[in-house]
Amino acid sequence: MSNSLTLELPWVEKYRPHKLDDIVGNEETVERLKLIANDGNMPHMIISGLPGIGKTTSIHCLAVELLGEQLYHSATLELNASDDRGIDVVRNKIKQFAQTKISLPAGRHKIIILDEADSMTPGAQQALRRTMEIYSNTTRFAFACNQSSKIIEPLQSRCAILRYNKLSDSQVLERLLEIVKAEDVKYNSEGLQALIFTAEGDMRQAINNLQSTVAGFGFVNDINVFKIVDQPHPLVIKKILSYCIVNKDIESAIELLDGLWKKGYSAIDIVTSSFKVAKSIPGINEQKRLEVIKEIGYVHMRVLEGVSTYLQLCGMLAKLCKV
Repeated sequence: MSNSLTLELPWVEKYRPHKLDDIVGNEETVERLKLIANDGNMPHMIISGLPGIGKTTSIHCLAVELLGEQLYHSATLELNASDDRGIDVVRNKIKQFAQTKISLPAGRHKIIILDEADSMTPGAQQALRRTMEIYSNTTRFAFACNQSSKIIEPLQSRCAILRYNKLSDSQVLERLLEIVKAEDVKYNSEGLQALIFTAEGDMRQAINNLQSTVAGFGFVNDINVFKIVDQPHPLVIKKILSYCIVNKDIESAIELLDGLWKKGYSAIDIVTSSFKVAKSIPGINEQKRLEVIKEIGYVHMRVLEGVSTYLQLCGMLAKLCKV
């Protein structure tokens, strides 16, 4: 029975690291967490960074190494943004857990993990200040958030702040290759490149897209990946931009744009892909590249404001021809 359960696990969970040694990227910060695990005295901490790069996983790995596999389940409390986290939860759930007596090895503490802490209400954050101080002998808090600036100053000053950077392409590729080998996935190198391109340093996204592509098509190549993530193929976008910037040929560019528009890609898909591709388009100098990115940025802003029409995209291509 347990075997069939592991088979049904999403790959993101199946290959989630359980030890700090298994975590990919952010080596310096992970080294600091290893020192804390060896020392045994964990401070209150805030880990901030982009989604899908291992913040919550790191805290769970640290908790397992500090408390051991058996105590980990009874001595940690995790609250996510999906739970209600107003003042009542702080007053009831968190205080209740902090007051609970659990016999732990000397120098170890119970751990409260607050995931997506930046979406806690300011009132709830204020209510935490005192709780953190009263129970600091027995309980330590770990906050995971995308933006540490959204956590109130008094909580920041009580915590050690660790920052995670987004993962490099080679780090994402390394983990994808491990999973592809373990799951015996059929793939080509363009498929893995497409997964890395669409994930932009987000490991969770890369693994999810890999599993979805395998489930949908059985073979991981660039065309299948872009169908699954529903993004226009970067080679088409690259052609459109080259026609505008290098050849000043707006008619050919609009012809390709028509093809994408008829396939049902929205303005936001086309603009965001153009933005990614423009950063690495060959054969133009830095000054020109900045101009191109600026023009795409203006259109991106208008599309986000709700003006996501075909005309906006044609206007963008016309402007790029004039750059």
